[in-house]
Amino acid sequence: MKNVTVGIDIGGTNTKFGVVDRDGNVLTQGSISSKTHNDSFDAFFQDMAIAIRKSLQEVGPAHLLGIGVGAANGNYYHGTIEHATNLPWKGIIPLADMVKKEFDVPCIVTNDANAAAVGEMVFGAAKGMKDFIVITLGTGLGSGFVCNGQLLNGKHGIAGEVGHTSVNPAGRYCNCGKRGCLETYVSATGIKRTVYKLLADHLEDSVLREISFDKLDTKMITDAALKGDVVAKAAFEYSGRILGMKLAETAVHTDPEAIFLFGGLSLAGDLIFKPTIHHMEANLMPLFRGKIQILPSGLQNQAASILGASSLVWDYLEKKTA
Repeated sequence: MKNVTVGIDIGGTNTKFGVVDRDGNVLTQGSISSKTHNDSFDAFFQDMAIAIRKSLQEVGPAHLLGIGVGAANGNYYHGTIEHATNLPWKGIIPLADMVKKEFDVPCIVTNDANAAAVGEMVFGAAKGMKDFIVITLGTGLGSGFVCNGQLLNGKHGIAGEVGHTSVNPAGRYCNCGKRGCLETYVSATGIKRTVYKLLADHLEDSVLREISFDKLDTKMITDAALKGDVVAKAAFEYSGRILGMKLAETAVHTDPEAIFLFGGLSLAGDLIFKPTIHHMEANLMPLFRGKIQILPSGLQNQAASILGASSLVWDYLEKKTA
């Protein structure tokens, strides 16, 4: 009988889950809507539990060792989701306790960026590294820090929120309640806001002028930039400059071997990597220059979030045994 874990990624629109073996093979996966039961997490949880049991049955004889969950505002210490602004349910959700009661296995909960960091260490490009940072560039900007082989959680389980450090205290409004947070400039949403500001400032023709804000996405901006669109190229240069400068500040806190970029915006490749690397190096304290790599994630596939969440269990069990 094979040993398996379940990885769950709870997002604002959809929740993905999958059964994963120790080698990082996703044996089966699925998803359910996160919006079906906006007024009841209990009802959503029951739907999720049914779907997970069905996936386990599809795998065949297997021993479930634990369940890992990555979710916005996931608290590692308490096993809770706490006041997540991007999820439909409000307040504090005792998710780990609910999972333990339903499946009788350990449940590790953390935020989605921390799950990505552990996934990078267990299954991705950070194998063998003890000090690195993962930056997730999705709807928002998340970050996970690994120091001396340990995920950095902090006193309250919310360490490493680089996305909510300040770029401009009088800048763009953020969902967290502050203004000028990094994620309002560098994220899928942030680059859209940048494009519309640049469209107002530029007189050049741009295909992006024909696209409404709601329909505009990162791939459209990437495709336009690759075809030489002036506004799209400027948007990536602007985003990379801000990200690179902020990473130069971030690096001095933990002295990482590498910083991995993960998520939709990172799929733009050199359009985002080149300006980020240039501006990080230009703004680093001289002692750090040339010593920190900026690399693409080794988990850039559709199952990445599932692998990240499941890796929380494998990492927990190995450290517990050690």
